[in-house]
Amino acid sequence: MCYNLSMAFGDLVLDSGKALPLGASLSREGVNFAIFSRHATMVTLVLFESPAPDSPRVEIPLNTRGNRTGDIWHCLVRNLGAGVCYLYRVDGPYIPEKGLLFDPKKTLIDPYAKALTDLGHWNFRKNMGFDPGQPRCIIIDDDDFDWQGDLPLNYPLRFSVLYETHVKGLTAHPNSGVEHPGTYRGVIEKIPFFKELGITSLEFLPIQEFNEREFPRINPRNGETLINYWGYSTVAFFAPKGSYASDRKAGAQVGEFKEMVRELHRAGIEVILDIVFNHTAEGNEKGPTFSFRGLDNPIYYILNENKRYYQNHSGCGNTVNCNNAVVRAFIMDCLHYWVNEMHVDGFRFDLGSILGRDQYGRLMENPPVLEWIAEDPILGATKIIAEAWDAGGAYQVGWFPGGRWAEWNDRYRDDVRKYWRGDPKETRHLATRLAGSSDLYLRDGRKPFHSINFITSHDGFTMKDLVSYNSKHNEDNGEENRDGGNNNYSCNYGSEGPVGDPVLQEIRKRQLKNFFATLMVSLGTPMLLGGDELARTQKGNNNAYCQDNRISWYDWSLLEQNRGLFRFVKEMIAFRLRHPAFMRPEFYTGRDGNYNAIPDISWFTEKGVTPEWDKIGCCLALRIDGSKADTLADTDDNDFFIMFNAGLDPVVFTIVEAPKRKIWFRAVDTSLYDPDDILLPGNEKPLSSQTRYTVKVRSTVILLSKEPV
Repeated sequence: MCYNLSMAFGDLVLDSGKALPLGASLSREGVNFAIFSRHATMVTLVLFESPAPDSPRVEIPLNTRGNRTGDIWHCLVRNLGAGVCYLYRVDGPYIPEKGLLFDPKKTLIDPYAKALTDLGHWNFRKNMGFDPGQPRCIIIDDDDFDWQGDLPLNYPLRFSVLYETHVKGLTAHPNSGVEHPGTYRGVIEKIPFFKELGITSLEFLPIQEFNEREFPRINPRNGETLINYWGYSTVAFFAPKGSYASDRKAGAQVGEFKEMVRELHRAGIEVILDIVFNHTAEGNEKGPTFSFRGLDNPIYYILNENKRYYQNHSGCGNTVNCNNAVVRAFIMDCLHYWVNEMHVDGFRFDLGSILGRDQYGRLMENPPVLEWIAEDPILGATKIIAEAWDAGGAYQVGWFPGGRWAEWNDRYRDDVRKYWRGDPKETRHLATRLAGSSDLYLRDGRKPFHSINFITSHDGFTMKDLVSYNSKHNEDNGEENRDGGNNNYSCNYGSEGPVGDPVLQEIRKRQLKNFFATLMVSLGTPMLLGGDELARTQKGNNNAYCQDNRISWYDWSLLEQNRGLFRFVKEMIAFRLRHPAFMRPEFYTGRDGNYNAIPDISWFTEKGVTPEWDKIGCCLALRIDGSKADTLADTDDNDFFIMFNAGLDPVVFTIVEAPKRKIWFRAVDTSLYDPDDILLPGNEKPLSSQTRYTVKVRSTVILLSKEPV
């Protein structure tokens, strides 16, 4: 069977093709197309000569005998190459009460599409038939890139420091100083900054192609249309976002994403992707149909008893049926693609608890897809991080199923915030978080590094706003300030928002340093919110999901304004990574592991005695034994004595005796000004025979033991 589309296409010869792999696979023979639909009665492949809206097209119906194997529809189109675009039409029963919503008038995106044309000019809500502006799938040549020997870095979690950021927002500001603002290449241009900061891994907000224009709201203050900035509304799970590429040629985003990964790896920096398998951009029953819904709605989504409607455990209108065998295979194919073809080092699974729900929306004890991800041999060295809750009421922090999963530890976030705010009875909780959250992770055999410790993330206040606002200020989001969390455990210390009072400014700066110091000496894997090291503000907006503007973009002028804070953060990161005592692979036991009469960790009050945890105040001290027998490192580390004072008065701490033939040296005191707040290796201040140390108001002090000079 031949189809003559145009002189550019030449004669297209259609063969039966094969069922696997799914998607559009380029070979020397042509392109093999394969797509799943169990309930369809007819599938039509729509080919376009180019991405142009008026591009010539041809429609190729697939025969149910020659082009169908089981539930897979397939064909091989010879004489076809990379750059050609395609969509599908799928016919079948339209029985909404059974969840079947086939409509042959609508053109559909292949779930396995590796790139899409520009989404910016298509109204998803009006996909009633063929629309020249609809994004099209682009055939990609996966081999058309020179990796130059690159492979994923796959650092062990315990040696990692994560940095959560947004590809566009990182460099979109006019003062970003890059040639390619808001793009993958803009990220490459910031590599010297990341190297100076010292982080090991970038964790990107979603970069899979998403619908920016799904919100019908405007900013009530200035009338601007609000768009989806964060990207938690996936359209195509295999496709990197085209608008993040500096070259807007169709398909160029794939090569630019690979280029970014390669150059980050060359600089020793990992790439972790935030991935959103819990829902799609098709929304609820009133949403658009452009892919999964039109291909096989009851397979891909969890439906209500009345199958016209969707269960909504995501808070976004629908819930993906993750533990259906077909969807499980889709998820694994997607993860394999990003690891094998795109070389990423890990994934953070948004609302990960949804991946543990069955076809009825019930949480499962041993969810197949979570176990498969954890045990999959291809993903064996890949980081897998769960947001261990969802919008349907599931909360699984500390008991997320599936084996080796790490988790965003929001208990760490809240307990550290409350301690430094000065809340009563929080000191014992601080101790638990400093020690790796064994209350959450020890019981099922996981390790301290499975706790992703963070104080701020994209979802909530920035750290600067955490110490500047008592309440959220989300009026720009057009929801009358109803959106966003209300329990932020923040404090403005006397005045809401920016202030000129130098005393108040100093309090806030000290609290920022306390947060960073606490994060870097805690057992677990630390994650920073990008821009916190610059004291970036969102003006009190704690839910800036729709703010693609200067509210969210990094203001790089802050680097110079807050040079002292930046120095403190980078030196604290370096301090952590120099000392295996803070990266030990096992939980503390409170016992002596090397017969030196010093437990691996010891706790003290400011008076130097063991705390009564029910009565302890706002002060806490701890001693960490750095011997290799306790840290399981190759060499002995220093010992450490760390003092915390969240109170409003200076406190004189009793310092425990240093190891034999050694004395204590001050490395960190957050009450001091730059550069004395953190001293470089070799420049630490000796305390000699000093047995007491005054820890100022709201301050952290870190001592380490060395032989006297």
